[in-house]
Amino acid sequence: MSIRLPSADGGLRSYRPNPDPFAPLTHEPARSRTFYAAAHVVADPLAASADAAPAVDWESTLAFRRRLWSQGLGVADAMDTAQRGMGLDWPTAAELIRRSSAEARAQGGRIVCGAGTDQLEPGRTHSLDTITRAYEEQLGHTEACGAGVVLMASRALARTARGPEDYLEVYGALLRQSAAPVVLHWLGPVFDPELAGYWGGVDLDQAVEVFLKVIAESPGKVDGVKVSLLDAEREVDIRRRLPAGVRCYTGDDYHYPELIAGDGELASDALLGIFDPIAPIAARAALALDRDDQAGFRELLDPTVRLSRHLFAPPTRFYKTGVVLLAWLAGFQDHFAMVGGLQSARSLPHLATAYELADGLGLFPDPELAEDRMRRLLSVYGVTS
Repeated sequence: MSIRLPSADGGLRSYRPNPDPFAPLTHEPARSRTFYAAAHVVADPLAASADAAPAVDWESTLAFRRRLWSQGLGVADAMDTAQRGMGLDWPTAAELIRRSSAEARAQGGRIVCGAGTDQLEPGRTHSLDTITRAYEEQLGHTEACGAGVVLMASRALARTARGPEDYLEVYGALLRQSAAPVVLHWLGPVFDPELAGYWGGVDLDQAVEVFLKVIAESPGKVDGVKVSLLDAEREVDIRRRLPAGVRCYTGDDYHYPELIAGDGELASDALLGIFDPIAPIAARAALALDRDDQAGFRELLDPTVRLSRHLFAPPTRFYKTGVVLLAWLAGFQDHFAMVGGLQSARSLPHLATAYELADGLGLFPDPELAEDRMRRLLSVYGVTS
């Protein structure tokens, strides 16, 4: 049986769903690479209608994280995949960090969480001291919860900083007081336009020098860097120049297979939003690397790039909509609603293609459920099949 899906040209096409999904996987973490899946949050659509504050379905949100841990993946929480700065405010993010960290301890799972400055009023220029104190609040909370820390790029700092010296001052102060080595996150403007010119200038060569100087001036305080520029050559250059012992966690959702596979000398670990929907494949690919099976790794992961490039297509910041759609179609949550109503951020043809590509990869445990839910979504838009 086939389903009619809308195309970008305004027409309809016939698609025959894939009846052969990946079998469930339960496994310990891989040894050869560290893989973190940046996880989404599940909204509570009923509570959201009664309260202007973000409403999260905590049990469904934590259940999704348990599913990631059971497959051997780590969880990167309270980051941009969880709608930080796009519907999820700091009080809710703080609660997410608290709950997810407690769940990680109970499950024996790996977790890192984002610490930023999003409690500050947006659109205003704040002093460097205010920005540093905001970072310190979130850093302290995350450490107190027992999670590893990802120091996220700050919109407030990007707005206030006059040059590289301001970044060196703020990050230096934070790294001096961190209880354990942290991950530095360089999120490019393709993900968040408000972060243009991060590290003190629009010239990327100069920005890299500042980024590396932050690390060099705080030896032993940086576990790794997450590079989210969608520029593979740039990431390889940064990876090559990192001090010994500092990991490069790729955040490149366009080129991750080759960056993780490495060049024979150096390879990237991963902290990726795409690992949320493709977790069963990512977990198997990591195990292939444990067997030193490079061909098997690429055979598993290369076909996922087409889906990832589609989900992260411009405007890239709306990739979360496709991620949540696929979680609903897969049966991991009961609805396609998002904090802040972000489910409306992508067109119906975009969502239909996301369904088709994910289904072709075998990502839906119950293909009939996924097909039925896709038909129901189409019917809301007046498409019958």
